[in-house]
Amino acid sequence: MDIGLLGVLNVRENGVSIAPTAPKPRQLLALLALRADQVVPVPILIEELWAGTPPRSARTTLQTYVLQLRDHISAALRGGADSEAAAARSAKDVLMTLPGGYLLAAGGGNSDIREFERLCQQGLRAMDDGNLAGAADTLRRALDLWTGPPFADVPTGAHLAVEARRLEESRLCALDQRIEADLRLGRHRELLAELTVLTSRHPSHENLHAQFMLALYRSGRRAEALLAYRQLRTQLVRDLGLEPSARLRRLQQSILAATADNPAAPPHHDDLTAPAPGGGPSRAHV
Repeated sequence: MDIGLLGVLNVRENGVSIAPTAPKPRQLLALLALRADQVVPVPILIEELWAGTPPRSARTTLQTYVLQLRDHISAALRGGADSEAAAARSAKDVLMTLPGGYLLAAGGGNSDIREFERLCQQGLRAMDDGNLAGAADTLRRALDLWTGPPFADVPTGAHLAVEARRLEESRLCALDQRIEADLRLGRHRELLAELTVLTSRHPSHENLHAQFMLALYRSGRRAEALLAYRQLRTQLVRDLGLEPSARLRRLQQSILAATADNPAAPPHHDDLTAPAPGGGPSRAHV
């Protein structure tokens, strides 16, 4: 089974889509696919589908949705290119009823979420090892798996919504680290267009703005780097009542202090991405 959740729902068995068109069965499939090879308890499924106010017939309706999914799976097993797969597995083998819940058996197939998380871990290890080129390449491949927001065309209840937020945060972290690696590799000019868009989409994300300021400064655009700081400060004060963090203020002061004789005044990236005092995260990642 191939599972795609980082964008529109795309779950294929034997090369054939098993995603139904009706909203609630799609929602059920998305949650089962998200937790493929794990038993998902019936109460969790009911809570996801009916937001804490299930009808009296919730369990019976859930069973109906499961039967509908099995119909799609049976059709995929019959109509796919691999006839041996159809002979070896039935719909009940793929979508299993187990004590307390249901399990979607991926059968060793691919999951874009699992691949994304694997590549992220590999890329972050490369960063820790000082392999910047390897980190940038691996994190870029992880980010390329995304074709849109998680579960983009699926209604989301409590459980899918929480997972969508977690995944978006993981994506932003991977993006932040990939840009960091590219900056350290001297690719500041190549990053300007991307960072222009990202800082517009995330107007309060301090680390993205710090990276934008560095990219602008190192591209010879010092005035624009300082303007980016002023725009961020205005946003933070107006919307959150906060001043920029101390490390961002240090970056601004370093750019102000830079002269033709000392063009490298802005601090090294480590000064911006090191843990905040006490070991907690900087406000840039909040």
